[in-house]
Amino acid sequence: MKKIIMSTLVSALLINTSAFAKEDVNASSTKTLSVKEVNSKAVDKAKDGAAFTQKKLVQEALDSLKFAHDAFVDINVGDNKKAKEDIEKALGKLEVILSAKNAPKLLAVKNSVVVKNFLGTSKDVEQVVKEVENLLDEGKVQEARELLSTLQSEIDVSVVNLPLASYPDALKLTSKYLLENKPKEAKEVLSLALNSFTVVSEVIPIPLINSMDLVALASGIAKEKKDVALKYLSSASDELDKAEKLGYISKSSTTYKELHTLLEGVKKEVEGPNKAEELFKNLTSKLKEFKEKILSSRDKEEKSK
Repeated sequence: MKKIIMSTLVSALLINTSAFAKEDVNASSTKTLSVKEVNSKAVDKAKDGAAFTQKKLVQEALDSLKFAHDAFVDINVGDNKKAKEDIEKALGKLEVILSAKNAPKLLAVKNSVVVKNFLGTSKDVEQVVKEVENLLDEGKVQEARELLSTLQSEIDVSVVNLPLASYPDALKLTSKYLLENKPKEAKEVLSLALNSFTVVSEVIPIPLINSMDLVALASGIAKEKKDVALKYLSSASDELDKAEKLGYISKSSTTYKELHTLLEGVKKEVEGPNKAEELFKNLTSKLKEFKEKILSSRDKEEKSK
């Protein structure tokens, strides 16, 4: 059964991206970053944010899994007494988690981060799409498929979660069967518990990350370095174009057209009276909300292999 889950991982990515913007706005007073440098830093920060969550995985959950696995091995070799002890240890490790206020339904035990970055512009995307269409017209499906696979600019994050709604009950049932001297039934339940995880996948569109950070930097230097700020804003607009042409769609009521209109309004204000503080705030808010509701959240229940 599919479930819509906004993982804490994505929240961490958003926080880290925001922090990047603040840090580099301060740094911009002494060094002007190229658009390429801004985009590179945006991707690095987002990757670091995902990697950082790996360090925060709950140790008790990992320990519980280890003891549960040990119990499975114990049953296999006929040591039911040791299996009971290991199951009790596995349950004990979960007590701290389950007794905590607002205990999560899913507990992350492993994650992976894959970056696929299309380095071209929005016009380059158009060119590749045309080439793909031409190849398909010529019946060169595999060549078209290979070229089409390059049209991705995203950070893919997959988080393997322990379902706290079912895992503890499975351990308790395993313990019950062991006490009743039913090792076969205990092994079956424990095997199911150790092989059933919820995998939550998130796709973070890189062009939207880039656009947000370019706007944030432009906001911080608009008065001191107007030309650089305008360059950042133009690049932010192209990044939005690229995101749209790559097919990243959002549930937000805000549209790409509206974001472009807001960007143009900010650019005109910077070029003129240059009192764009409120316009920047509005644009930043809209971009963040648009990104948070991107239709890229995928989650599925898989059996761990």
